[in-house]
Amino acid sequence: MPRPRDILRRFQAAAAPGAATASGVPADRAVEIAAELAPVLARLQPEQQQADALRRQAHEQAEQLRTESAERARATAAAAQRDAAAARAAAVQQGTRQAEQEAATELAAAQQQAAQIRAIAAQRMPEHVHRVLAGTRAALREQTTG
Repeated sequence: MPRPRDILRRFQAAAAPGAATASGVPADRAVEIAAELAPVLARLQPEQQQADALRRQAHEQAEQLRTESAERARATAAAAQRDAAAARAAAVQQGTRQAEQEAATELAAAQQQAAQIRAIAAQRMPEHVHRVLAGTRAALREQTTG
């Protein structure tokens, strides 16, 4: 560690331009600072190595998490596709059942309507037959008399 006097010497002004003298040569500040910081940085070297190791470990863990997350995402997507296929099949079955029920309901309504029409026709038929026969008899009488 530098002494206070050495630190203050850094701020000593260099001599005016001219012939170089022993006390007037400007000091190499970068070398002085590097020499001053070297012991401090040397003491920080184990911490720097530990920080580098922690960084590497964090990168490895992050990569492992990314890989696991990607695998979980693929598994979730595959499950969703299977579920979607099952849901589509169920929807088709439900739609088919509903269409069959609607068709059966419409068929029953049509059969009921046909039965009503047959009943009305059966009820009206004797009157129509009677009219047709009466008209035919009248036409035959006119032909025979005429």
